[in-house]
Amino acid sequence: MFTEFSKKLFEIHIEELSSWEKRPHKHNFFEIVYVDKGSGFQCINQHEFEYKEGNIFLLPPLDCHSFKINEPSRFYFVRFTDNFFLKDDGLTNYNEWFDKIAYITANYNKVPGDIIPTERERNFIIDNIKSIYQEYLASDNYSDSIIAGSVASILNILARSIEKRYVDQANETDNRFGEILRFINTNIFNSDKLRVPFLADKFGISKSYFSQYFKKQAGVSLADYIIKSKLRIVETKVLHTDLSLKEIAFQLNFTDSSHLSKSFKKVYGMTVKQFKNSGQVSCA
Repeated sequence: MFTEFSKKLFEIHIEELSSWEKRPHKHNFFEIVYVDKGSGFQCINQHEFEYKEGNIFLLPPLDCHSFKINEPSRFYFVRFTDNFFLKDDGLTNYNEWFDKIAYITANYNKVPGDIIPTERERNFIIDNIKSIYQEYLASDNYSDSIIAGSVASILNILARSIEKRYVDQANETDNRFGEILRFINTNIFNSDKLRVPFLADKFGISKSYFSQYFKKQAGVSLADYIIKSKLRIVETKVLHTDLSLKEIAFQLNFTDSSHLSKSFKKVYGMTVKQFKNSGQVSCA
């Protein structure tokens, strides 16, 4: 197993391949993969699923991946590090952008395959990827801002697709519950909006019954669900940023870094440091 590193904040390139010569590997950057032609299998974290022309995948850093190519394939690889969002240009809000990334990776099933729900959204993403490629080649004074806007659009489509998936699943048992989960996950940084009185009023459920209702639908208590949702974002921030534990605890409204550490160990059975050193998934 090896980790592929990129020294660039952003790059996009096209590869035409009839076989995959690389070993399964990880990398230190985020990668959006668009399959322009061909078919085969993509392997992520030791799971395989089929790919074909038109598929779009997201690979977070440190996920182990490789391809098995059946038909000659042409891929667009869009690669960017978290520091791509850290620009002193007055146009980019790093925290907002990275929180979007954290939201996507926290809620993105580790063996998802293609998650784009409609052809309209798929065509939108494909057009943006091809436009990004042309701007990357042109590289004039406007290109960086145009590329950043296109990447932001793609990330928002991915976030919406992920959100729709778990909302629809939750709505299968109760048509309010999916909206409750959507609200909790999109307001995970705002503790005031996650309290029972606020949620009960917003969704028209008795305050005395809300906790029972939530546990019946989710299978876990509201408090446990919120903690686990926050800890999925902690995973992303621990692995992919240089933020201290104290800073992460503050962002996610833990009492302090000690409270975050204890919560993490209780759920994951290891310390935050052990988790970070484990490097997530083995490619063996």
